[in-house]
Amino acid sequence: MVSKKSYDIKDLKLAESGRQRMEWAEREMPVLRQIKSRFAKEKPLKGLKVAGCLHITSETGNLALTLQSGGADLIFCASNPLSTQDEVAAALVEYGIPTNAIKGEDEKTYYKHITTALNHAPQMTIDDGADLVTVLHTKREELIKNVIGGTEETTTGVIRLRSMEKAKALKYPIIAVNDALTKHFFDNRYGTGQSTLDGITRATNILWAGKNVVIAGYGWCGRGAALKAKGMGSQVIVTEVDPLKALEAVMDGYRVMPMAEAAAIGDIFITVTGDVNVIDKAHFPTMKDGAILANSGHFNVEINIPALEKLARSKRTIRPYVDEYTLKTGQRIHILGEGRLINLAAAEGHPASVMDMSFANQALCLEYLVKNQGKIKTKVYSVPEDIDKEIARLKLQSMGAKIDTLTAEQVKYLAGWEQGT
Repeated sequence: MVSKKSYDIKDLKLAESGRQRMEWAEREMPVLRQIKSRFAKEKPLKGLKVAGCLHITSETGNLALTLQSGGADLIFCASNPLSTQDEVAAALVEYGIPTNAIKGEDEKTYYKHITTALNHAPQMTIDDGADLVTVLHTKREELIKNVIGGTEETTTGVIRLRSMEKAKALKYPIIAVNDALTKHFFDNRYGTGQSTLDGITRATNILWAGKNVVIAGYGWCGRGAALKAKGMGSQVIVTEVDPLKALEAVMDGYRVMPMAEAAAIGDIFITVTGDVNVIDKAHFPTMKDGAILANSGHFNVEINIPALEKLARSKRTIRPYVDEYTLKTGQRIHILGEGRLINLAAAEGHPASVMDMSFANQALCLEYLVKNQGKIKTKVYSVPEDIDKEIARLKLQSMGAKIDTLTAEQVKYLAGWEQGT
């Protein structure tokens, strides 16, 4: 058992339930299972101190056990105050992995838990949103000299890290796991799409068919949410600032317009941009009575809730994860999950099958950083192509799907330039 001083969870008695949740998820994670088996034999992370700031879910639990099998000395904390599955946090402690995460923790506790993780003096970091890396660079700089490298899981974190690199503030190499094709093509699109609608449905029990659903942002997450909403019978509207993404949305069959116009039409709003105040003060008064607003971007800044609070004459929690704001004009606007990641606040996050690939990237990228220690520069890297393709190969294999192999003639043709029409 780990030292009680090194962990902070809701209740250790929840551990058995957490183990069962992790066992259920593990059945849908065959790629990570194969990596875990190899790691157990080869110990590529032996003795290395690793701090992870991730959503503490059953899928993350299986990543933790994979890294532990590889010899890592781990500590974990939550990357979002509402995303923790308390049962899994307890199970990880029982597995000997100090974990600092409580669903619903306040901001002070959230950053206390990050500080505890950094007290582990990590040689490697795993982040989801870059809060761990940011605190390490701004408040615990003395620890950076021992850090080999790190990985970043999500779009928002990669944006922050590239900004740090540009400002020459980044002090060690980090691999942007989010940039892997086996991550954002599948996790962001199919995972976020399905789990976002799942979270909204669990929180509200609404019928999607016939609703006007406004998707703010048409990146991979927005594509997924739009696809799933359309599949449920919704009329989908997309708002964008990028003309190429907006054009793609139009050609995918969606209506595209500014948020100022969409605000008066939408029944349900989903923000997935990674930016601030996407739904702002001017939009709230024009919304329908009963409008539902949810966010699936990493931080709770996409909906300007402070502005909404100033416009409201009253607020009440009408259902778990549903806050009803009544404006001075009488309209009722519903904010889900305090504007935080609704798929994790009100549901269970992405299905294990898609996290299998994302966390396989995490594990193999940590191994890559160890193997290439001292050989790579301090910058943000994309996932090496051979890792990306190996994960895709293993996933296909686990699904019973087979692909063709190029013949020698085909390889020669693709490599040459002489043959034409």
